[in-house]
Amino acid sequence: MQDVVEKVYEQVVARNRGEAEFHQAVREVLESLGPVISKHPHYAEDGLLERIVEPERQIMFRVPWVDDAGAVHVNRGFRIEFNSALGPYKGGLRFHPSVNAGIIKFLGFEQIFKNALTGQGIGGGKGGSDFDPHGRSDAEVMRFCQSFMTELSRHIGPNTDVPAGDIGVGGREIGYLFGQYKRLRNSYDAGVLTGKGLAWGGSLARTEATGYGTVLFAQSMLATKGDSLEGKKIAVSGAGNVAIYAIEKAQQLGAKPITFSDSSGYVVDEAGVDLELLKQVKEVERGRVADYVSRRPGARLVTEGRPWDVPVDVALPCATQNELDADSAASLLRNGCAVVAEGANMPCTPEAIEAFQAAGILYAPGKASNAGGVATSALEMEQNAGRTRWDFATAEAKLTGIMADIHDSCVAAAETYGRPGDYVLGANAAGFTRVADVMIAHGIV
Repeated sequence: MQDVVEKVYEQVVARNRGEAEFHQAVREVLESLGPVISKHPHYAEDGLLERIVEPERQIMFRVPWVDDAGAVHVNRGFRIEFNSALGPYKGGLRFHPSVNAGIIKFLGFEQIFKNALTGQGIGGGKGGSDFDPHGRSDAEVMRFCQSFMTELSRHIGPNTDVPAGDIGVGGREIGYLFGQYKRLRNSYDAGVLTGKGLAWGGSLARTEATGYGTVLFAQSMLATKGDSLEGKKIAVSGAGNVAIYAIEKAQQLGAKPITFSDSSGYVVDEAGVDLELLKQVKEVERGRVADYVSRRPGARLVTEGRPWDVPVDVALPCATQNELDADSAASLLRNGCAVVAEGANMPCTPEAIEAFQAAGILYAPGKASNAGGVATSALEMEQNAGRTRWDFATAEAKLTGIMADIHDSCVAAAETYGRPGDYVLGANAAGFTRVADVMIAHGIV
């Protein structure tokens, strides 16, 4: 069966040249599915592998917009509608200069299995643009979003494709996107976007969900060893929503996060992160991590290296793909780190993952541990469909239950396929089989 997997991977590389992140994501999934294909050869015989690695639809479009000085700019927009076997395509929009077709494809592919693990009837998709909102005025961001949505609106809808936010796309951007969609379609389809403002269809706990879910997953992993996060030192990367609310939930559970980062470096605060100050700097002022250090006695900014050089018990990479490499993994292991849970999408390189698994520590891939964000987006869709809104406690309780179910599904699948404790196999096997069985039921489409 390994020959079948290798053949499919070679086809992916040949068809998608230069898309290294997509190749990496596909290889990570396919290589772990060997035990699944051996036990259920009909998946290979029915061409499921060839079909699941090929997007159902790839959309790329021009996004012209005018800046405040009257200069015209042109960016590229993308939407990869990867797999709709379980429901409408669901996945975020990323606005960042690094965005290209390969990045969006990798994110969309990961989204298939992540969404399947939530059990909420949502397919996998992703989108975005190489537009950089950083440093742009609200008016410039609005004009870009309106131009972007003018094209995207042709391809999305509450029962077709439901985008959300991601890096560079927060409440401001979602508001502008929704306003333009409503204007173009002459329809108040609240369920067409998630991550909305609370006054117009948003869900409580959505902002916190990815960070909270990552920490809840880490807590569940530790529970399998009779342990908890209480008293643990934690390294967190990033300083956006995921990182901030991972820090918040970790503190609620008695842990001590001591790092966070942005592109200018990372902060070490041995006394424990001052969460309110971090929120003020990043959410209110849209500042840099150096601004935190200037107002926090005892904190220091490190501009060389990465937060993984700091001795901790738990690592939560919450920034971006491939941020934690083999050298960083070696540093974490050397310093006694026993748990790694991914808050970002594919933040650990294959070499880092191999090191963690060889060392026998608890390691969770992002498609399982960071699924809280999309899970709560689906809860937002549910509230929109019923024209209702739950209180924070209700939404958080549902998120907590979903994350526990995802963890247990991964554990059960790993045991079923002969590798107890392997969360990579568990997540990929559980997600793949859920999607594959429905694809078979739907026929060759």
